[in-house]
Amino acid sequence: MYANNVKLRKVDIVEEQEKSEITEAQENVEVTETQEEAVEETVEETVDEAAEEAVEEVAPVKKLRARKRSERKPRKEQKSDAPGSDWTERVVQISRVTKVVKGGKKLSFRAVVIAGDQKGHVGVGCGKSSEVIGAIQKAVVDARKNSIEVPIFNTTIPHISTGRSGAGSVVLKPASKGTGVIAGGAVRSVLELAGIENILSKSLGSKSPLNAARATMNALQSMKTFKVAAERRGITVKEMLS
Repeated sequence: MYANNVKLRKVDIVEEQEKSEITEAQENVEVTETQEEAVEETVEETVDEAAEEAVEEVAPVKKLRARKRSERKPRKEQKSDAPGSDWTERVVQISRVTKVVKGGKKLSFRAVVIAGDQKGHVGVGCGKSSEVIGAIQKAVVDARKNSIEVPIFNTTIPHISTGRSGAGSVVLKPASKGTGVIAGGAVRSVLELAGIENILSKSLGSKSPLNAARATMNALQSMKTFKVAAERRGITVKEMLS
């Protein structure tokens, strides 16, 4: 009987110890939960304060951007007001060229572009770059920069003209309505973009597109209107044409 009582007392002691451990663990859990809640509240407060400060700092920047946008012109107006917006470009030739340097050969691309507004203005440009797109852009800028005004008389040219560039030459002759543009290659591109509808042409010598285009430009540039020719002769246009 005494042994049984001792065992029961040991069991009671163990149970009491387990209960005390469980209560302590629960108290610790409650303490940690309260600490976590406090930390979360402080974090939320700091985040809210930082957000408010950021909004205050960004607000004047947004106002400045809104003012700048209101002062800007719409994109459509900028495009329409841009000079040369009605011009058209035509790529005639893209070739790969090399330049011998000290370390070897430097490869690049050369583009020949013709630009015109089909209203009496046309230009030929040549550009070189390590990329095709860059070469075309440079050629377009060069063509618009070196454009000339072409004298057009009744959809054709006023008189016969011959142009030369390098080893190539081009002969241009006026034609009646309905003839069309009798030309090929770079010569045709120059005449069409200049706005000439009826003309006869013949390319002689070099077959290079750049030489043909520049020879055509030379022929167009050397032409004169009836008014200028009459003033040089000291007579009127009617007397010269009669």
